Amino acid sequence: MPKAAATPAVETVKRLPDLSFVLQDGRKAKFSDYKGRWLVLYFYPKDSTPGCTIEAGDFRDLSAAFAKAGAAILGVSRDSQKSHCNFIAKQSLNFDLISDADEAVCNAFGVIKEKNMYGRKVLGIERSTFLADPKGNIVRSWRGVKVPGHAQAVLDALNESRADT
Repeated sequence: MPKAAATPAVETVKRLPDLSFVLQDGRKAKFSDYKGRWLVLYFYPKDSTPGCTIEAGDFRDLSAAFAKAGAAILGVSRDSQKSHCNFIAKQSLNFDLISDADEAVCNAFGVIKEKNMYGRKVLGIERSTFLADPKGNIVRSWRGVKVPGHAQAVLDALNESRADT
């Protein structure tokens, strides 16, 4: 099994990193492009799997409320751009997905973890979400996310955080 890259503990992720990334349609972007807006960054294991499909659908269904609160949503997985495009089309997603094939974004947030898959140890994405304020500070994070009700909990935290600023 390949050795996992060193990743920061979740407590050490205090700001959006200065990273560039590729979106599903090949556009290049960086976290600084989102400065001045709230950002919901959610990491999920794999396109078109049951839990990931439900989670994406929940964020899609609440996307108007996130937008009204001034937040962009970005999903992140290690899937290819083509896989992301198919997932977006099939699920009618209305937000971008980061194709993190080189795991640079995942490693910056420390979400690659050893998991048990059918009795085998594998490295995979720990379902996690980070909420960044308009200055790029991480104000809330969730690890080991359980899908039911999660998108609503993130929206509630966004609204609470906005009220505190």
